[in-house]
Amino acid sequence: MPVDRTVAVLVGSLRRESFNRKAAQAVAALAPSHLKFEFLQIGDLPPYNEDADGETPPELWTAFREDAAAADAVLFATPEYNRSVPGVLKNAIDVASRPYGQGALLNKPAAVISVSLGQIGGFGANHHLRQMLAYLNMPTLAQPEIYLGNAAQLFGEGGEIVKESTRDLLKKFAVAFADWIEKFAPAPASFGQHPPAGQRPGLH
Repeated sequence: MPVDRTVAVLVGSLRRESFNRKAAQAVAALAPSHLKFEFLQIGDLPPYNEDADGETPPELWTAFREDAAAADAVLFATPEYNRSVPGVLKNAIDVASRPYGQGALLNKPAAVISVSLGQIGGFGANHHLRQMLAYLNMPTLAQPEIYLGNAAQLFGEGGEIVKESTRDLLKKFAVAFADWIEKFAPAPASFGQHPPAGQRPGLH
């Protein structure tokens, strides 16, 4: 019987009717029941400034870092802006990866989906994000790949997936992600425990 796992979800689009948020919500609905998805708010995070990251960093940074650190895994959903991820998502990753050597995302299993109105489904942003995650030593699910293009045709008025083939793909992705998490997340007895800062990959 799988143990419960918490998945933090970071959505790179702040738009109220975000296609990426709808896709992430669909993954959460289709995933095995032992995965609990927590959508973390990133839109209000102050831009990262190392000068402010001393003994009393901004409260929003601290709360976000704690929420990210408490998760067993992370699901990223991103649109593509100028062949990369939106600035708000990059800022969230920067905040979570600091201070040096104490990043909240380090070593956590991850998965990436990208959704766009165009035909290539955010391919550039998807792979640019994977480059960042590699640096954070986050083992990232490789297959199935999720690049959802022509997003306006994929969702109904209530945000539901209208194409059976898309629903099947996202379900396959969700099941694969659940298996991936079990390969890399700490054993149940280690929940809430993290390696000492000196034993974790350094950040710059």
